[in-house]
Amino acid sequence: MALENCLQLSTVCTTRVGAAAHHPFSSTDKFVVPTSNGLKKSALKFSSSSSSFSRSGKSQKSRFICKAREAVNEVQVVNDSSWNTLVIASENPVLVEFWAPWCGPCRMIAPVIDELAKEYAGKISCFKLNTDESPNTATQYGIRSIPTVLFFKNGEKKESVIGAVPKSTLSATIEKYVDL
Repeated sequence: MALENCLQLSTVCTTRVGAAAHHPFSSTDKFVVPTSNGLKKSALKFSSSSSSFSRSGKSQKSRFICKAREAVNEVQVVNDSSWNTLVIASENPVLVEFWAPWCGPCRMIAPVIDELAKEYAGKISCFKLNTDESPNTATQYGIRSIPTVLFFKNGEKKESVIGAVPKSTLSATIEKYVDL
């Protein structure tokens, strides 16, 4: 799914000095970006480099690159200071795992959360919050047991799942909040 959200194009052209070259992405051509549910045009970053000619009479490289900035298929860390920006202000539904390094069940569920982040890349954002390092947010949401997974949509807490649960339980909960 991450490939649906990350696009990279690259062209290389070589020409002789004096020969008219038509670059595939010249200023007169239009470049159309295919869209998908998870890819937003605002998430695209465009960059290009122009051709440079060497003494041999051939251009070295001409590239046009388009990359999606928000194509993240891994669980990112959130803390008290980044909470509002990453979770509350997110346009996508958000899964947040509250955990601690000393918690055995947290270590058991971590690979499941990683798999879900990859499977739902571009559809949801996945974060983990260390309750030892960010106690204010954990207290604000009444986290008393870990692991606890909270689901947010449009900045509002929608649901919580407590304990090391099977992947199917978390997938079913995600499906409730993902826009199809």
